[in-house]
Amino acid sequence: MPKHTTVDSYIAAQDPMVQDRLQTLCQLVHTTCPDAVESIAYGMPAYKYKKKPLIYFAAFAHHIGLYATPSGHTAFVDQLSSYKQGKWSVQLPLDQPLPLDLIRQIIIFNMTEQQKI
Repeated sequence: MPKHTTVDSYIAAQDPMVQDRLQTLCQLVHTTCPDAVESIAYGMPAYKYKKKPLIYFAAFAHHIGLYATPSGHTAFVDQLSSYKQGKWSVQLPLDQPLPLDLIRQIIIFNMTEQQKI
């Protein structure tokens, strides 16, 4: 896969069904945290707030990987328990609806954590 320098180019390179989901996630981040700074980090869409990581996500063959930062992941461990997980990540299957309300709550939690710093 080519190295992407923008979130738009990353999304455009994905399967059309995945593109819609990724765009939905981008919109969710921007509406929840209008001050989020969008970039590519670790080869995936990344968002920072107050120069600190807010949330990352990436497209895979059968899921979208959501990286909610360690504190965000830990704070929502019970709500995320129905999803397959890795270290500080969760797999959102492509054949299931995105848990948008939960993702919004995670973003708000991470914003609040960063405002304490």
